[in-house]
Amino acid sequence: MKKIKLPRYIYWIALTGAFFLLLMSLLRWLLVFVFRTPATKQVSLTDAYILGLRFDLRVACILMLALFIVGTIPYLHPLNKKWGRRVALWLLVIFITAFTLFYAFDFAHYAYLHQRLNASVLNYLDDAKISFRMMWQTYHLGWSILGLVVAIALLLAIVKLIYNHSLSRQIASTPKSRITWSIAFVLLMALGIVGRPVFKGGQYPLRWSDAFSKGNDYVANISLNPFQSFFSSMSFRHSNFDEKKVREHYAWMSSFLGVDRPDVNTLNFERNVIGDSTSSKPNIVLVICESFSMYKSSMVGNPLNTTPFFNEMCNKGIFFDRCFTPAYGTARGVWATLTGIPDIEMRNTSSRNPAAVDQHTIINDFKGYEKYYFLGGSSSWANIRGLLTNNIEGLHLYEEGSYAAKKQDVWGISDKQLFLEANAALAKQDKPFFAVIQTSDNHRPYTIPDEDLKEFQKKSPSKDSLKNYGFENVEEYNAFRYTDYSYQKFIEAAQKEKYFKNTIFVFVGDHGIPGDGSKVLPGIFTGASLVSTHVPLLFYAPGLLQPTKSSNVVSQIDVLPSIAGLAGISYTNKTMGRDIIKADKNNAEHYVFNILVDIRKVATIGNDYVYGYYFTNPNQKEFAAFNNTMSANTDSLQRQYRSITDAFYETARYMILNNKKKTP
Repeated sequence: MKKIKLPRYIYWIALTGAFFLLLMSLLRWLLVFVFRTPATKQVSLTDAYILGLRFDLRVACILMLALFIVGTIPYLHPLNKKWGRRVALWLLVIFITAFTLFYAFDFAHYAYLHQRLNASVLNYLDDAKISFRMMWQTYHLGWSILGLVVAIALLLAIVKLIYNHSLSRQIASTPKSRITWSIAFVLLMALGIVGRPVFKGGQYPLRWSDAFSKGNDYVANISLNPFQSFFSSMSFRHSNFDEKKVREHYAWMSSFLGVDRPDVNTLNFERNVIGDSTSSKPNIVLVICESFSMYKSSMVGNPLNTTPFFNEMCNKGIFFDRCFTPAYGTARGVWATLTGIPDIEMRNTSSRNPAAVDQHTIINDFKGYEKYYFLGGSSSWANIRGLLTNNIEGLHLYEEGSYAAKKQDVWGISDKQLFLEANAALAKQDKPFFAVIQTSDNHRPYTIPDEDLKEFQKKSPSKDSLKNYGFENVEEYNAFRYTDYSYQKFIEAAQKEKYFKNTIFVFVGDHGIPGDGSKVLPGIFTGASLVSTHVPLLFYAPGLLQPTKSSNVVSQIDVLPSIAGLAGISYTNKTMGRDIIKADKNNAEHYVFNILVDIRKVATIGNDYVYGYYFTNPNQKEFAAFNNTMSANTDSLQRQYRSITDAFYETARYMILNNKKKTP
């Protein structure tokens, strides 16, 4: 048998590491192949593959170095000692299991959010029961678990083949050569873990933020692997605020918000708005719409025409076609809507923060109003029940178990039944009321009740049409259409009731959906990840409101003060939301704040420009114009947007912990 110069032990470790390096590269290519869209097909991924190889090499080098260190213990040599073989095998079993789970969850996470696996998934452990039930009803978990077991067994079999192959090689090294090879091997592993050549001026090791150096979120996501993305994001899990920075930006923020008595020493953000004493005290119905992504709707001219009824309502109400949620996620959307503060928590949502459980909400300023909250499922997730019941006075909370309708899936009763049950409850009221209805059907597992399938006809556009216009599959498409059907059934039912004529209906998305909106919106919406937070905002009250359409940028946090303004209610506002109806009439400046927690990016969206930067590398910024004919390269303009972004972010951190209810 031919002898080799490389020590058999190092030969085995190198071959094992090379196998996993090749496997990670193949899985990156598979991710691109499975999830490519018309827009991403045009993006060059050469840099992504090269950088991705460096991230993968780091993982492989950590594995190889761990095996090498264990083998330096004489009694634990994997090729020469019985116990060494057992220890090495168990180390590989642990690694292979973690490897398989990380990549499986990574693919699922990317399919769901178009982002690589990160530490924010730990949030789902707080609502593990609901999360598991949603996954069970959406995916074939039995087959998935079986697939994971098979994958682990297959990888273990391949690793054993590599081990047996290496064991069959004849030892040809001398003590001196083994020392030389060991030193060289450790140095090479260290270099692979650092990720960049120190001798070429690499002051810092390869970082997660390097993936975003090309200024393209898609390239960054393809560059990363789940290990790098997950463990790098673990360090952004703690919340606090910097009072010095809040004071630094106070002058601009207090002016933008219209603070009554600005005081940088007390950091006063309070505004006391006097309402219209002649107001008829209209009822309020605020609908927080699950995943109501603007680019998937009829309001932007999407050829799939998913929301024709809602589009018709928009023509009869006050409609804002450039509304953005401060962040992605239902819990964050509910928080922002009810408190008027962007949820900038990194690890968890603000609703889960014990220090932020006490919040003032403008809903309480609707004196003499009955307060209602309707949710088809349970309000136990993300401590939403605590947020609602602790802060809304006299709240009537309707949730799972409160309805006559039959539960459909993990999210409770269907949206149509939720609307009809809410309508029936509200129709009985003699007092004015403020009601919030939170929908959930436009969400996996995309359940459409059998009872509605006679009237609601499913459609099946071609796969190319679905992908071109924002939908992953026909189930998602029909669920989006079913949402519009549910809105129609609600309004038709409400029109038959006495309360309708004196009610303002408000519809706002809890968040958008990541994806490719390039076929229906300017490229900046997809390129700057705005589609994940771009939602419709509609104030609908035939007979009470004059129909208008505004393309000024507005935010989800503006909903409550705007409702109070339309209703003529006197209220106290201590947070970031503004009365956007009044702001439009006064030709005020419009800026909104946006945070993408998964990629650690904060941004300011103006009427003309979008500016953003990453926490992982604050000097790496993005600045673009909505109108391609406008210049976005002016240094002074970029500095202005950077200052506004910091003002929003630092003030939000402060307000989350300083928006407490007034004690009686």
